Amino acid sequence: MASARVLLDEKCDDILRPAVHPASRPAVVIAGPTASGKSGLALALARHMDGVVINADSMQVYGGLPILTAQPKPADQALAPHRLYGVLPPSEPCSAARWRHLATTEMEAAWGAGKLPIVVGGTGLYLRSLMQGLSPIPEIPEAVRGAVRLRLAELGNVAFHAHLTGRDRVMGARLQVGDSQRMVRALEVLEATGRSLADWQAEPLEGGVAAAWYSVLLLPGRDLLAAACDGRFLAMVEAGALHEVAAIMALGLDPALPAMKALGLRELAAHLAGRGDLSSAVAAAQQATRQYAKRQRTWFRHQLNASEAISEQLSESLLATIFLKIRQFCLTPR
Repeated sequence: MASARVLLDEKCDDILRPAVHPASRPAVVIAGPTASGKSGLALALARHMDGVVINADSMQVYGGLPILTAQPKPADQALAPHRLYGVLPPSEPCSAARWRHLATTEMEAAWGAGKLPIVVGGTGLYLRSLMQGLSPIPEIPEAVRGAVRLRLAELGNVAFHAHLTGRDRVMGARLQVGDSQRMVRALEVLEATGRSLADWQAEPLEGGVAAAWYSVLLLPGRDLLAAACDGRFLAMVEAGALHEVAAIMALGLDPALPAMKALGLRELAAHLAGRGDLSSAVAAAQQATRQYAKRQRTWFRHQLNASEAISEQLSESLLATIFLKIRQFCLTPR
């Protein structure tokens, strides 16, 4: 499946590990693949330790799709402060740099209120941007971004990929023809800066947040995770995901927008347009979700040097152990 979320499996040389800072301000990261139980753990920890849950999922920042993107339910959000869920319209793309700014603001507010920031999500680039920083790529002018998107619409993916490869052989070889979002990013960076995105990505990262990080990685077994993905998507459909998709499609948004890459949206939209029955759409969306979760699982295993990696099912005794470790970490002088 083409990437449904921003730059998840982007190749990077540095393993995602907390940047070394002399800071004493504690922060917790809860990471893992979709349907691994991150939101539930974050809520339980927030209630136990007076924390603020901060979203690090690139789809959950958008409004309009709370069910399809598995945002915490309103009843859960009422039990502890939740930030950056549904805060942007689906018509407005969110970059890792923009998300980092929003997340940093929320972390500072949490610390200022004497609360523990708990950053939770499965978007690797977002987490890396916060813990380590980003490549120092200049802001791309909107005129350049618009022109590149228009070129993709005119050429189509295959011809656009050939055009990119002719201009930037390294990025052309790195990116797949179906990965329109990253192809657009590669060309707009080249157009605006005169340098390959690959060159920028080789630069030292900048802008990681000064914090004392404790990271928890949830890695359920493959069979358990696959079953969770399948069951959750069925629950989404029963809860009204089709109505969300119909409303989003009625907006006539650019299909290249990040929000339009939400898992299951393409399959359910095809069904609503009369291209296939609902059971086939659900089966296709479940398969895409399982594939995505598998890529996430692989990415985090190799890229997140977690303080705590958990492969077993969460239980009360395990939660108690996790909470105790985090509490000790937060109270340890630095």
